[in-house]
Amino acid sequence: MGGLVLAVVIAYLLGSVPVGLLIGQIWGRDLRQYGSGNIGTTNALRVLGAKAAVLTLIGDAAKGILGGYLGLLLNGTQLGMVLGALAAIFGQTYPLFLGFKGGKGVATSFGAVLFLSPAMGGVLLAIWLVVVFLTRYVSLSSMTAAACAPLMVYLLKLPPVYYLFAFVAGGHIIYRHKENIKRLLAGKEYKFGERV
Repeated sequence: MGGLVLAVVIAYLLGSVPVGLLIGQIWGRDLRQYGSGNIGTTNALRVLGAKAAVLTLIGDAAKGILGGYLGLLLNGTQLGMVLGALAAIFGQTYPLFLGFKGGKGVATSFGAVLFLSPAMGGVLLAIWLVVVFLTRYVSLSSMTAAACAPLMVYLLKLPPVYYLFAFVAGGHIIYRHKENIKRLLAGKEYKFGERV
């Protein structure tokens, strides 16, 4: 039990590292002051450009991978991996170092999924890409992939504990997009590739 608690705590702290904010500072812009105000990959692309967005994506995804790995390393169970991954995601969305005001958790969740099941990660990425191609709405694409996560656990016959990850992480992503949902309904949501 001690190893599990330690993994969750470290994964949360790791997830709390504001990669997008740090990269924005290197570029000379505080992402919280531009675009959607979010510190994640999409706003980094919108405000800082492709190179900064790729670095933000890699950094945030790595947090999800490392969170799952910490759970495996310190607890050695599938539950440990899932809880470590979830802790990293919640660190990204509610970071200790930014007053619990973070990103949407999409990139960190994607990294976590890749660690837990590369096949599931590949399918969800394909879903994300198709929706982006058809609509150009990154937020809608992220929510669609998140909503499909439990179904993928079932179709791929993944361990039952992965349902915990799929429902919590997927539901959390949709919840974190509540403002995007309002903008989508009002026809005011940013589209992929738009700069501010």
